[in-house]
Amino acid sequence: MISILRYGEVEKSEIFARVTPTVDVAAIVSDIIANVRAKGDAALYAYCEKFDKAKLTSLLVSQEEIDEAIAQVEPKFLEILETAAKNIRAFHEKQVRNSFIINNERGIVTGQKVIPVDKAGLYVPGGTAAYPSTVLMDSIPAKIAGVKEIVMVTPPNSEGKVNPVILAAAKVAGVDKIFKVGGAQAIAALAYGTESVPKVDKIVGPGNAFVAEAKKQVFGVVSIDMIAGPSEILIVADGKTNPAHAAADLLSQAEHDKLASAVLVTDSYELALAVQAELEKQIPLLERAEIARASIDQNGKIIVADTLDVVIDIANELAPEHLELLLDNPFDYLDAIRHAGSIFMGRFCPEALGDYYAGANHTLPTGGTAKFSSPLSVDDFVKKTQYTYYTKEALARVAEEVAFFAEQEGLTAHAKSAVIRTREEK
Repeated sequence: MISILRYGEVEKSEIFARVTPTVDVAAIVSDIIANVRAKGDAALYAYCEKFDKAKLTSLLVSQEEIDEAIAQVEPKFLEILETAAKNIRAFHEKQVRNSFIINNERGIVTGQKVIPVDKAGLYVPGGTAAYPSTVLMDSIPAKIAGVKEIVMVTPPNSEGKVNPVILAAAKVAGVDKIFKVGGAQAIAALAYGTESVPKVDKIVGPGNAFVAEAKKQVFGVVSIDMIAGPSEILIVADGKTNPAHAAADLLSQAEHDKLASAVLVTDSYELALAVQAELEKQIPLLERAEIARASIDQNGKIIVADTLDVVIDIANELAPEHLELLLDNPFDYLDAIRHAGSIFMGRFCPEALGDYYAGANHTLPTGGTAKFSSPLSVDDFVKKTQYTYYTKEALARVAEEVAFFAEQEGLTAHAKSAVIRTREEK
């Protein structure tokens, strides 16, 4: 049963405790990466047979396989995928940054170019659940950014097939190449390249502990989106909240993973008791009841504070991945929220809207990292290059100042490079 904690009556360390996975997979992942670097495709085929129980003759998903998969997907779901993709595009098109140029001083031009990365790699899990939503969320921003090639990796089943809904989403999103490979070995392949899998510049997408560790280890060779931990939801609610709604929303994250974190913060002890009871009613009805039960019992909590202002303070300190404001006037509190991955406003905006349909991205910072990082966006798939131009006359006006600055740092070659073109002529 979920625990109820009264803020101010228990240690703050208990209030703000986070889920900390203890599995150490660094050495295993390091060996996998080294093997893929050394043996390329041969290592990928071997790992696929070992972990996925599939003997493949090709890593690349063929057009025939894509067409066959789409034929298996319900037409209604294809329509929903298209609508979701439309919403995601509309949201992310607003994020596009423009290059700029500054040319308002005599003989001086400075500017910045915004340039997409050439190739992006997208990891899509294929374990206990299929996530076509991840395909849309991670590839559409890359397309909008102007990435030339999007390469998707996802593990096959024991028959060597990729889940049809994953391939349908890839088709809708415009993914360029799809490979049947998962786990740390897929991240290694994207980072270093193999005979089949091209090396990319950026890797995005969620995965298990092995995938997260692999992304961590290849960072620097390639860019990555983030090191994502277990999924989180934090609900801010008042005494007028329907406890069945709050319980359902907590369980929408708890069913992801036994390590998922579901937290309710409220100023109403009566609501806390009602949600606690409602969870006990709803958990046995879930298909993933065992996972949800473990998450709620081990990592879930209800925190009761005296006022909504304190509730908001607690939410900011926890900086959750998903934050729901189950309040009548949520926009009154929006400015007070400083740290959250994605905010869901009002009593009729469950977090599931963001997972699938509304348009805002669902690849979000976890573990309190929303205090300093952001949801996946078009920005993740571009880089900036800056440039500077001075005429001879413009340099002459400032060369001595530049040299003086350089000399304060003891860098006399810097200083000389600034004045050599002007002092000699004098």
